[in-house]
Amino acid sequence: MQPVKATSRLHLDLVYTVRMKRTNLVLDPQLLDQAVRVLGVKTYSAAVNLALAEVLRLRKIQSLPRFFGRGLWQGDLREMREDRVEMRRPAQRKRGGRR
Repeated sequence: MQPVKATSRLHLDLVYTVRMKRTNLVLDPQLLDQAVRVLGVKTYSAAVNLALAEVLRLRKIQSLPRFFGRGLWQGDLREMREDRVEMRRPAQRKRGGRR
């Protein structure tokens, strides 16, 4: 994130509310260049951040099946359906002309 010129002390406090972790990484330069191109970003940092976010998003999606069938909802579906009011369709008219 690029620092923005502060117009007042209050503005200065608001500009730097987002904190980023600075670190040194040893990365494969070919992979990094390819990531920048494929992801359509302008900086290496943006490529790494977007790639990390995408990996985490995919892992969350992959973990969803573990929750199905684990008792998240407990109840009797038949009993719930008994409370429904059945909607009846109006009788259909026979096709044909009037006499």
